[in-house]
Amino acid sequence: MQNDSIETLLLRHYGSTAPVPSNLEQQISAAVRNETTAEYARQQAVSRWNERRVSRRKVLQLVTFTSASVGALAVGINALEATPKKSAFSY
Repeated sequence: MQNDSIETLLLRHYGSTAPVPSNLEQQISAAVRNETTAEYARQQAVSRWNERRVSRRKVLQLVTFTSASVGALAVGINALEATPKKSAFSY
């Protein structure tokens, strides 16, 4: 694709009767700059996350807390599923 301006491309596509939107080139340039900035920020976040070192202590804490949470959840579910015992006294 050649380095044609937006106006030239619109003329080629729509002909000479099509109105050219005002500030179209500036709006598109601003949108491209915003997208570039956002993509750069995403790439920086991904690279920081990939370069981040995780210690064995953190992994052990994560595993410990996760297994403790699952155990507590299992106890709670078992307690909810248990059938209520009949009272020795009848009313």
